[in-house]
Amino acid sequence: MATVKLVLWKHNERKDGKFPIAVRITKDRKSRYVFTGKYVFEKEWDAQSDKVKKSHENSVRLNAFLRKKLSEIETISDKSEIIEENLSSDQIKRKFKRQNTKVSFFQLACERIRNKNLEGIYSVGQPELSILYNIHEFLNFNATLSKEKVIEGIDARRKARISKARSGPQNLHDDLTTLANKSSLNFEDIDTAFINRFKSFCSAFLGHKTRTITNQLMFIRTIYNLAIKEGITDAKKYPFGGEKEIIRIPSGNKIGLTTEEIKRIETLKLEENTSIWHTRNIWLFAYYFAGVRVSDVVSLKWADFLDGRLYYQMNKNEKPVSLKIPEQAHKILALYMPEKSSTDDYIFPFMKKANPQDKKDVFTKIRNATKLLNKHLKKIADKCKIEKNLSNHIARHSFGNIAGDRIHPLMLQKLYRHSDLKTTLNYQANFIHKEADEALEKVLGE
Repeated sequence: MATVKLVLWKHNERKDGKFPIAVRITKDRKSRYVFTGKYVFEKEWDAQSDKVKKSHENSVRLNAFLRKKLSEIETISDKSEIIEENLSSDQIKRKFKRQNTKVSFFQLACERIRNKNLEGIYSVGQPELSILYNIHEFLNFNATLSKEKVIEGIDARRKARISKARSGPQNLHDDLTTLANKSSLNFEDIDTAFINRFKSFCSAFLGHKTRTITNQLMFIRTIYNLAIKEGITDAKKYPFGGEKEIIRIPSGNKIGLTTEEIKRIETLKLEENTSIWHTRNIWLFAYYFAGVRVSDVVSLKWADFLDGRLYYQMNKNEKPVSLKIPEQAHKILALYMPEKSSTDDYIFPFMKKANPQDKKDVFTKIRNATKLLNKHLKKIADKCKIEKNLSNHIARHSFGNIAGDRIHPLMLQKLYRHSDLKTTLNYQANFIHKEADEALEKVLGE
């Protein structure tokens, strides 16, 4: 439980000798201060009673003002405890500052994206910025124009943004500031009607598929939940759940390769040390480890392997993983061993020039590598006469397809690194067709 107390901040004395009065919020030994904007001399402050002494000419009115500020912050802290929100001292401070300030959807979203990029989480910050631009396009949508004119305007603005990025280092701060200041969208304006119009706009004018639209709705929901948590808007106006908008992630058909198709890839003759040769090795390496994400594979270092096991942390959710190295994976590692100079080396060549200390550089090179790998995988599929869409992620689907119902779900959950067994069951349902096939054959065979 947080402790809230009025204090005289003695670390910042003004030229006239007065000190600021602040509300100190302490929780888990961490303190944050909310400054009241009021100043007094040290001799005018009663440290025992936490108030201004009567010797101050406006003590009655000033103490009433300070008690009001203290009470407002205590109320936020108490409510947090009642609903088990478990806010930190910093969150209580921010929630107090928010509740008396009108913050728009774009301002809060831009703040989140800016923080994600400062933390080096570019895999989240960049896609969310793209979504924010789509919402901005929607708000500027002119229903009186033809579809062609609307798309023409959207394309022109996107080309301008791309040109700006290519002409020099993209100033993310400026982009976010512009969006926050020019795009006015209040949280109370985001209702069921708004969401339905946005979905129609994304489908008709941006050409988005159902899953892409769902991802954007999830982003809007995330920002709305953040606004409720920080006291910016009322939970009663929440536009999701219940009889309102329910976000459902479409399952879609997950198609994996067969054992025979995997063999074709393994035995394909390719010139050594070419990009397509490295691509085949990386894809198979991902498959051999139960479908490790290719973005994780390309960034593996020799230090991630110890005592015959792979130890690494997933980029997507930072979960720790430990798996025994299969014999097939050992053979691939042996191909790259001659290039090893230290345990800090990246194993695969696409990351050799990356600066491990620069998160932005690592993110950019992983993104570029995955694009190149997908390009070469299309060529591999063609050479192997595989008609399925061979991509980075299909390594995971292929493992699931071949595993079928032969491996216990609990073991598959561990191999897939799923937090919830239900996720594993839903995922694996895409690849278990035996019972349905037998039922169909039984009916049609009679």
